[in-house]
Amino acid sequence: MSQLPQAAQRTACPVCQEPLEPADNYCGGCGVDLAAAPASAAGARRPEGAVRLREAEGHRPAPAGVPVQTAHATSGTAGRRPCAACRSGMIDDDGYCEHCGHAQPRERDHMEHETAGVAAVSDRGLRHHRNEDAYAVATTALPDGGSAVLAVVCDGVSSAARPDEASAAASSGALAALESALGAGTPPREATQRAILAAAERVAALAGGGHRPREHQRYQQENAPACTIVSAVITGELLTVGWVGDSRAYWVPDDRTTQPARLTEDDSWAAQMVAAGLLSEAEAYADERAHAITGWLGADAYEVEPHTAAFHPDRPGVVIVCTDGLWNYAETAEQMASVIPADARDRPLETARQLVGYALDGGGHDNVTVAVLPFPARTEGAAAD
Repeated sequence: MSQLPQAAQRTACPVCQEPLEPADNYCGGCGVDLAAAPASAAGARRPEGAVRLREAEGHRPAPAGVPVQTAHATSGTAGRRPCAACRSGMIDDDGYCEHCGHAQPRERDHMEHETAGVAAVSDRGLRHHRNEDAYAVATTALPDGGSAVLAVVCDGVSSAARPDEASAAASSGALAALESALGAGTPPREATQRAILAAAERVAALAGGGHRPREHQRYQQENAPACTIVSAVITGELLTVGWVGDSRAYWVPDDRTTQPARLTEDDSWAAQMVAAGLLSEAEAYADERAHAITGWLGADAYEVEPHTAAFHPDRPGVVIVCTDGLWNYAETAEQMASVIPADARDRPLETARQLVGYALDGGGHDNVTVAVLPFPARTEGAAAD
């Protein structure tokens, strides 16, 4: 969860009583603007007897066998899926089981995807009421007959409006721009820069404005949706990464006797303090301001400066692209390498699941998203999950 400084806020929505994170400006349950909502308000209540899965079970279960990244339901099946808790009742239009009354997990609470050469997993975590992370992965053809493996991971800024929409718009926009640029023969580093700028435009557009009163437009601009972004592109023997914010990319070689490496530098208060020599890395990241970001995508980011870097790894390994929901529990490259299985390159999806599980076992204080890209790329023989 990337953060911008915010004043203390309510612990529950005054309209629907949805639990709130300290930095929320909008309710994740009903969408009400918390800055405009009264201290107490009568609003929609859950059906009598309805129980949150997290409250009933002590944590949010990930329903076994639930497909992710699936196509949208047709009009004939929308709202009529079976309950994830009791498996016998059907779900009503409000998202509750007609049999046991359980509220259902959102589609984005847990997502998984695997395609040729890359796998990704995203989870809401154990403390948040929604998943504000997003990812997009793909393999695309190059003009020379080769292929490129792509991964984009974004983390919504919780102190801004609609962070979940920001991360979704950025990840999908960046992936589309990467596919287009690389398919046209653009060098990976230039394609990465273009993709981040395209993602920035997509997120900025969410702030809207239109024909609304000028005062409302100014509020929308000041509280605009925002997110971080990190991407990885593998083309042949070249690895290219790009980022804005504090989501990260790591390199972990198969041979653990050689050094792993962090490939990105955070746009954050902590990183600035370390770079200026004012604090040690341990001191900076122990500070409550550590995750205050200094770079992000959004209408209020007056100048987006994409960072890009290119590498030529000289041995097999994996690239890990993740949000701070993971690296908070494995911050250094050495720590990250220590929790990655030795056969990660052969099992990218299982590795991504294991890393998400590691973060959840560590406390799951934040949304957690990770993409795993084997290097050299394996673009044949992988099936979608």
